[in-house]
Amino acid sequence: MSSLKELVQSRNDEILEVYNELHAIPELSTKEFKTSRFLKEYLEKYGFEVTSGIAGTGLVTYINSGVEGPVLGVRVDIDAVEHLIDGEIQMVHSCGHDAHTTMGLFSGIMAKEAGLVKKGSLKLIFQPSEEHEETSGARAMVSEGVIDDVDMLIGIHLRPASELRLGQAIPGMRHSALNTILAEIKGKGTHAGRPHLGKNPIDAIAAVINAVNAIWVDPSIPWSIKFTSVHADGLNNSSVPGTGKVGMDLRANTNEVMDELIEKAKMAITAGAATVGCEAEIEVIPGLPAGIIDDHMAKIASEAITEVLGSEGTMTVRDTPGGDDFTIYPFTKRELKATFLGLGCDLTPGLHDPAMNFDKRALTNGVSIISTMIQKILG
Repeated sequence: MSSLKELVQSRNDEILEVYNELHAIPELSTKEFKTSRFLKEYLEKYGFEVTSGIAGTGLVTYINSGVEGPVLGVRVDIDAVEHLIDGEIQMVHSCGHDAHTTMGLFSGIMAKEAGLVKKGSLKLIFQPSEEHEETSGARAMVSEGVIDDVDMLIGIHLRPASELRLGQAIPGMRHSALNTILAEIKGKGTHAGRPHLGKNPIDAIAAVINAVNAIWVDPSIPWSIKFTSVHADGLNNSSVPGTGKVGMDLRANTNEVMDELIEKAKMAITAGAATVGCEAEIEVIPGLPAGIIDDHMAKIASEAITEVLGSEGTMTVRDTPGGDDFTIYPFTKRELKATFLGLGCDLTPGLHDPAMNFDKRALTNGVSIISTMIQKILG
């Protein structure tokens, strides 16, 4: 066992205490006021100078060596997920952001106490609003210049037991590009006994679904497009409605395929609606780009994982159909060298399930891996 891993393990009780504190105050994206205040006070207790109020509730802090070198960022997300439980909307940390925040926090504390930053600077980034693409905290952080001075960036996420077990970790996870398309199908309402006098948007929606489902792009690159909402009804069953709406989710492992998929979907929607004389008003909701993993950063991550978990716990770089707005950072700043770690923790039944649970021993594993990467890059 390495001395750094031993140091992290010696703080296990404090790490669990902080995790439990964060777990008890789950907050909606952009509304993470208690979480932000807790983090600021905790960091200040350890002598960090904290800049808060970034992108609303975000925070950053540095460890500066005073010696020339790169700026390494560690980014963690701080928001929770909305769930409808027993008829009430409740916030739950069902995506593990409380765990990510805890690991980022203690990676900084370990770096400070163990003197891991001997050149360059470490920048801890606590990002709000990862869960909602429309209010992406990453976009807001980028617009406020948070990564302007960052040369290298680390992210981390708990993984379901179906992907990874406790004692395993992935040095680089490539997220899929994610977009949402909404379309309003405009027809002409009429009496159901005189359908020839109208333009039925339900018939148009059927044609749109068939047209979209006939789309093909390069099958060697994982992608998908599927309908996630359909709505069209009249005031009663003897009336043809005048409008209808559809929504669809798009995923692709490359940004180029996503661009192609969007254009083909727009053509299919327009043409499908036109088959029965309807028009389509299409909105492409800003989504997330595909992940970009730097090979050198993934190599450093792999070496760190091996030191902490052994070669048997070190997985290879992997693609995932999920999305995370971490991908916005390297997509926006192409020279940024980034990797996104996947951490095994025997998580069940799954992410975004209100009953989500995981083995808390993974917390010290995550802190140890990130701290080891900090040491390798800035030590």
